[in-house]
Amino acid sequence: MRADKHWPLLPFDVQAGCSSVAVELSFDPESGAVIDLGCDGADGWRGWSGGARTSYVITPDGATPGYVPGELEAGEWHVVLGLHRVPAKGVEVTVTIETNGDATPAPLRPDPPVPAKPRPRGLPAAAGLRWVAVDLHAHTLHSDGELTIAELAAEAVAAGLDALAVTDHNTVSHHAELAAVGHRYGIALIPGQEITTEFGHANAFGDIGWIDFREPAANWVKTVRERGGLLSINHPLGGDCAWRHPLPEHPPLAEVWHSSWLAPNWGGPVAWWQAWGSEATPIGGSDFHRRDEGVRLGAPTTWVAVDSHARNADELVPAVLEGLRAGRTAVSANRTGPVLLPVDGKVIALDAPGTLVVGRDVTRKVRFDRDTFDPPGPHGHVLCGHDGTVLALAGTPGPPPRN
Repeated sequence: MRADKHWPLLPFDVQAGCSSVAVELSFDPESGAVIDLGCDGADGWRGWSGGARTSYVITPDGATPGYVPGELEAGEWHVVLGLHRVPAKGVEVTVTIETNGDATPAPLRPDPPVPAKPRPRGLPAAAGLRWVAVDLHAHTLHSDGELTIAELAAEAVAAGLDALAVTDHNTVSHHAELAAVGHRYGIALIPGQEITTEFGHANAFGDIGWIDFREPAANWVKTVRERGGLLSINHPLGGDCAWRHPLPEHPPLAEVWHSSWLAPNWGGPVAWWQAWGSEATPIGGSDFHRRDEGVRLGAPTTWVAVDSHARNADELVPAVLEGLRAGRTAVSANRTGPVLLPVDGKVIALDAPGTLVVGRDVTRKVRFDRDTFDPPGPHGHVLCGHDGTVLALAGTPGPPPRN
């Protein structure tokens, strides 16, 4: 069945005035199977929890994280299964569906207090721009993360980030909370979704509606572009999540630096970027899920040059998206380490004396804490140690914002 229908649909009827939809999935956890779970309403997608949950509740006033609350429209709904791993001998799966019962989603933990934010790092920028510290890949309870949106925002503020993309898997249920939480915690929470399949993942940035992960990846590129969003290939060399989808048209962004790059003296991600086409704007993301995994928010940090007038969380969300669209990025291992910045047609190496700025055909030595170079190549640039360890990346400078 997995070869025939990777995402089978189990239909059920919802009557007008229905008070709740409750679904529970069960199978032998020792079987080795991984069965994903989601929901398609009569009027469209209602959510996805993948393999993170085996049950969900949707009501007009609330829903299990990962699912969209609201009117339970009458008509034919579907439980959506994902046959991610099925043993050769098969596995018995039971799905229980209850409608119009008294089920309610479990309450969330109370929001944490707003933490103190570390002092911002002043970086040289072109006139009318300033650099902000961003992490472009993180998860919450709305998919397979452990934190609520408010808890994640508090962690990001404490880490010194100015903006954070919340990119839960195959759902946009978290988007409704981002603006209010970001305003309260003083951080720009960028709407995102990680389009997730076993042949690769991609982040779609922007409040552009849900992107159907079951369609060919070429459709993701087209749909995201037409809706005004930005698409990025995620962790292209990330083990069993490595990118294997064919794409006739490349998206504008590439997550060259991901937290899984544990040995930056292994040049695989940079080599992939150069082979893919280093005109793709480089970005980085921690892919934070939970505190106990050893992954830290802002490691790596993506620096985005934004309109200097954009200061509060509401203004920074569109400003960061515009900076990404224009290709004004740099990526460093963390918020405080060496960084390579594209500024006014040159590249500036900061806090990196004794390192090397490497282009396709030229290598130049960094002599001072702040050193400026003509770009050593027409595309992206790499800051590395003499042993080849990658310390920072820089894209090609884009135009300043329109006034």
